[in-house]
Amino acid sequence: MKLFRRDESSTIDESVDASVPDVEQSAAAPTSTTPGKGRPTPKRREAEGRRRGPVAPAPMTSKEARARRKAAKGSRSDRKAAAADRRAAVQDRRARMLAGEDKFLLARDRGPVRAYVRDLVDARRNLVGLFMPMTLVLILLMFMVPQLQTIVSLAMLVMLVFMLIEGFVLGRIVNNRVVARFPDTTDTGFKLGWYAFVRASQIRKMRAPKPRVGPGDAV
Repeated sequence: MKLFRRDESSTIDESVDASVPDVEQSAAAPTSTTPGKGRPTPKRREAEGRRRGPVAPAPMTSKEARARRKAAKGSRSDRKAAAADRRAAVQDRRARMLAGEDKFLLARDRGPVRAYVRDLVDARRNLVGLFMPMTLVLILLMFMVPQLQTIVSLAMLVMLVFMLIEGFVLGRIVNNRVVARFPDTTDTGFKLGWYAFVRASQIRKMRAPKPRVGPGDAV
């Protein structure tokens, strides 16, 4: 019985001694987990709020709200100066556009081809330019004298036919002159003829850009 107890105690001691290195090795082994920050990740709105600084409280009265709006807009003299600068910039841009500076023109008016077409149209005396004022006169006459309604309608129809004929002739002339002057251009055809027709149908003083040549000038 004594020998059995000694053997049992020795096996127990051996098992305990064998398990000790494993515990020490597991304790010495580095862990792969990353320790937490100890605080929750802030939301995007909270982070932006910290960067922008504290938000001013909402106005309590309408008077306070008006005062804040005035303070944000600046003084009255500053607003007047800014408005004057904007008006001056707009007027300067319009003046340059009417003068024909390519940088300030609309996309449809840019380029040497379109400038040449405008000069061709402005150098001609076009009957189509009288269509709009004559139409207004005939309409007023029709309201003033209803008995002339049939005659006025017939006159407007004749004017429309002459306008279409002249527009067709003008488009052919413009396209031929443009091809002779700019042989490599692709800006030809119906689109270019329509551009010339629309400018010719406008009253000369209302054309934009302003005409650079007078009627009868050589282009």
